[in-house]
Amino acid sequence: MSEAEAPGKETPAPRTPRPLGRAADAFLRRREATILVVAVALLIYFQSARSAFLSHDNLVNISQGTAPYAIVAVGEVLLLVSGEIDLSAGMVFTLSPFLMHYMVDYYGMYPIIAIVVALLAGAAIGLLNGAVTVLLRVPSFVTTLGTMFLVQGITLTTSHAYPAEIPPAAQGLAGWFGHADWSELIWCLVIVAFFHLVLIRTRWGLHTVAVGGNLLGASEAGIKVTRIKVGNFMVTGGLAAFAGILEAFRTSTIDPSSGGTGAMFTAVSAAVIGGTALAGGSGTVIGALLGALVLAELQNGFNLIGISANPFNIILGVAILVSMILNVHLTRLRRAGRS
Repeated sequence: MSEAEAPGKETPAPRTPRPLGRAADAFLRRREATILVVAVALLIYFQSARSAFLSHDNLVNISQGTAPYAIVAVGEVLLLVSGEIDLSAGMVFTLSPFLMHYMVDYYGMYPIIAIVVALLAGAAIGLLNGAVTVLLRVPSFVTTLGTMFLVQGITLTTSHAYPAEIPPAAQGLAGWFGHADWSELIWCLVIVAFFHLVLIRTRWGLHTVAVGGNLLGASEAGIKVTRIKVGNFMVTGGLAAFAGILEAFRTSTIDPSSGGTGAMFTAVSAAVIGGTALAGGSGTVIGALLGALVLAELQNGFNLIGISANPFNIILGVAILVSMILNVHLTRLRRAGRS
């Protein structure tokens, strides 16, 4: 008789992981975990440094610095996950409120219809980007670099590089479309929630991940790669146009210098910092929202504690590098955990 089977001796029960340990492990395996911890840590630090950080007015400022870029970042996440990128989104952001202005002030169109047409124009630019990229097999970086300059040229030429006022006929919509304190954030949260569900719960999201993860395999499995990629380009163009309109209503002016490459790079940075892989195949919409929040916290917090805005790009560059390194290592840990 073995020692383990001897009378009076019980075989020790296998050790089960504690619920808290399981919860912590599940949290750390999520792509949003790291950036959420960073966002909370920044909030605590800046609040301890300046008590005004969590005041109502400053929270409104942070939300308004987060929402438009998070909306653009949602589209960039869908594209990055499917293996593409859109460099023209920032210029669509700039052009769309001018289109609304032209249609209302010059053609007498109802403001809400003008907004819809401006959004459709943004989606049409996305359609152009997708068609050139997928059908003509031009890399999306090159395609959207060209349309970025094209759209910028259209904006500057038609506006004569001068800002314009929000059309008087559209002023009644201002509170709904960005001028009220929290309206931009509400729109942002609705869009993030919707596309989060699209990415993780729908066939479109599943096919988007499959296309970015293994293009050949997805095509052989019967997934309509062209439709997925072109559709995501159109979504990105439409969201960029909507973010530009919200921002124009918030500032009560239509400015040819708003948006642009700054908006695009901020959105892509938010997506990458939030856990979306540049190589395609994986990403998170909620992480992009948190990435945009972290960038807004940094800019706002620097202003409050009196640090020059000049070092912001240094911190942004470090944040992107660190987030990509963590992305690679966390992906390896997740794969190891599944094996």
